Amino acid sequence: MGRGILFVTTDQQRFDALGCNGGQVARTPVIDGLAAAGVRFERAHPQNVVCMPSRATMLTGQHVRTHGVWMNGVPLPADAPTVAGLLHEAGWRTGLFGKAHFEPFLDPFLRFAENQMGNSGSTDENGRPHRGFDRMELAGHGPAGLVHYRRWMREHHPEHIGGFFPVLDLSLNVNAEGGGDSGAPQVRYNEVPRHAYHTDWVADRAIEWLHSLEADDDWFCWLSFPDPHHPWDPPSSELHRVPWRDLDLPAGYPEDRVEREAALDAKAPHWRRWYDGSLVSNYEAPTHWIPASLTTDQVREVDAMAHIENELIDEALGRVLDALGDQGRTAGTDVVFTTDHGEFQGDHGLLFKGPYHVDSLMRLPLVWCPAPDRHVVPGVVAAPVGLVDLAPTFCRIAGLSVPDWMDGEPLPTSATEATEQGRQRVLTEWDSVHPSGIEVHLQTIARDGMVCTRYELGTCHDGTEGELWDLAEDPLQRINLWDDTSRKSLRDDLLADLADTLPPRPSNRLRVESPV
Repeated sequence: MGRGILFVTTDQQRFDALGCNGGQVARTPVIDGLAAAGVRFERAHPQNVVCMPSRATMLTGQHVRTHGVWMNGVPLPADAPTVAGLLHEAGWRTGLFGKAHFEPFLDPFLRFAENQMGNSGSTDENGRPHRGFDRMELAGHGPAGLVHYRRWMREHHPEHIGGFFPVLDLSLNVNAEGGGDSGAPQVRYNEVPRHAYHTDWVADRAIEWLHSLEADDDWFCWLSFPDPHHPWDPPSSELHRVPWRDLDLPAGYPEDRVEREAALDAKAPHWRRWYDGSLVSNYEAPTHWIPASLTTDQVREVDAMAHIENELIDEALGRVLDALGDQGRTAGTDVVFTTDHGEFQGDHGLLFKGPYHVDSLMRLPLVWCPAPDRHVVPGVVAAPVGLVDLAPTFCRIAGLSVPDWMDGEPLPTSATEATEQGRQRVLTEWDSVHPSGIEVHLQTIARDGMVCTRYELGTCHDGTEGELWDLAEDPLQRINLWDDTSRKSLRDDLLADLADTLPPRPSNRLRVESPV
């Protein structure tokens, strides 16, 4: 029987979404079981907190400044090297099912291969693998964009297409529209049958592909669920799972308005300006939604909807794992589970994401359950790691050398191995230029239980601001130590380390081709 790698990603999922990470709402027994049998990482960070840059990092094993996808709307170059390409060249079967997003979704003139494939129904690029994948069947958030799921919905369930929130409608007020019981932004009650929802569809497509493999095929399957990214519109038949009125407010949401706004004022100035509605710095949240309008009921309902989606993902993954078991592939299959970035989900009085480097967006779930025949001892790794390390890990699993063009290194399977590798830091960066002319640039280093962020000169920042968080003393990241004189030497040391280890920016920055 051939070897396999099942790479499972969600979109915009918090660290505490999972029971194995202390989550108290969603029931995630399948992922929790993988964590119990494998390695759970306590401090995994993305190299960028939005979709396209982060997904490019996962595919290439490169920092943002190396692969060049510096913000959403910048397509990964067609000739970029990928780990899927390496595996394909080594004779592995390769497939991606669900959300890819290496290229922009808004593409009315079909300039990009992913959208050409989704529009035509093709599963490869004119008979050739696309980015190293033999087969791609793509989905987004509902039947939005030129994806295979939309074609399937139009053929099988056209009456339910209008039940999804219109996430790609960027017109004046539609994208900030409220729904549900609380009027929460981008919440909608959706009558789509569960079996037709994109979570189960993605699992179905992967299972069908797995059944097409020969017994001795080596294979790499990227199972890429579009949820729990907004909009929050799971099947209404599943709303009973998490009644929103029964939920406590999340610990990260300061219910007292004075306390909430004082904590925002302690951060860099673009935090409060977004909260008040005077600044729109990116496309990662509805342009005309004002965070200060968020109510406690809306926080609870968004929280509930996201956790309903988390449960559906866990169950869909369980079906894929059962299919592998039925085929006798379990013993030779490594399973890696993570997400591309986090979600505020009420923390700091905010929703969605953006240029805000705190645990809500940066601390990610990451579980690696090595194939049982590798006899890896289950455990927890507290040392910092990054999504940049995933592609080198896949090389290690496949017995391939890690190429020089990858910036990361294989994930450790134990705390001892993490120490031997010298795991000390993980880096995250953000650059954005909004069409309105607003620029935000920040870089972050996490090391020794501290998170240090510097802001470069931009529309909102004069280049002197920053944030310094002590995760042990202040896990909710409300007390900014940037100007604390007793921490100045530590801050300066972290900044020097950041400057020494972050790759240089490329001289020719890639163009933004589309908003998303």
